[in-house]
Amino acid sequence: MPFALLDRFLVPAPDQARVGWLRGVSYAHRGLHGNGVPENSPTAFALAIERGMGIECDVQRTSDGHAVVFHDWELDRLTGESGPVIERRSSDLSKIQLTGGSDCIPTLRQFLDQVAGRVPVLIEIKSKRDVRVVPLCLAVRRTLEGYRGPVAVMSFDPRVSRWFSRHSPRIVHGMVVTENGNRALLATIKLHLAFWQAKPQFLAWDVRDLPSRFVAAQRERGFPVLTWTVRSAELAQRAADCADGPIAEGAGVRA
Repeated sequence: MPFALLDRFLVPAPDQARVGWLRGVSYAHRGLHGNGVPENSPTAFALAIERGMGIECDVQRTSDGHAVVFHDWELDRLTGESGPVIERRSSDLSKIQLTGGSDCIPTLRQFLDQVAGRVPVLIEIKSKRDVRVVPLCLAVRRTLEGYRGPVAVMSFDPRVSRWFSRHSPRIVHGMVVTENGNRALLATIKLHLAFWQAKPQFLAWDVRDLPSRFVAAQRERGFPVLTWTVRSAELAQRAADCADGPIAEGAGVRA
């Protein structure tokens, strides 16, 4: 009960007119990739747009302060290059080809120009404890200026959602969560502390941790709940039962 009262006091329910578009949409996890189409590639995004799906993508900062669409901290798994993304300039990264296809790493600007408001977009801002979040948040906000499509930012790092809540509240911002099956008291306390710090307007929850009493309570309060990564028909059904929209790939993408 104390947690519920503090949730309501510290994190007010979002304005439904601002967040309602998040519901009822299936989002392609890093675009519709696979079968020779790399993740987070222009081709994967084009396939998602063609299918009328929303798109979830990952964003990192370059050494010269730009936002690029790439998941891993290192280049090694997804390209023929190696080393940290953050140590490369945007112009250099845009020439690096993604393994398994002919596309190169897109900037966030190129991605948004490609989507052009045709489908909803979720931008996951990559972060970790020893990385400053402000430069990347600023880079994303600058890139989003003037964009006229449904778009939201989200992150596992509560500092990201908190930054947008304070400095750019008109950009819809959310918190990404995995409980890893841990619902002990200490884990529950940490979850609520992160929620209070982040002050999100929606949640993106690990489908493996659904159903969840916390999720159900916030959903009842009006927080849209998306769920990731939906990779099977079974998980798609769980997403339909417990959340407002799947972030899916592979067999989890419904025909």
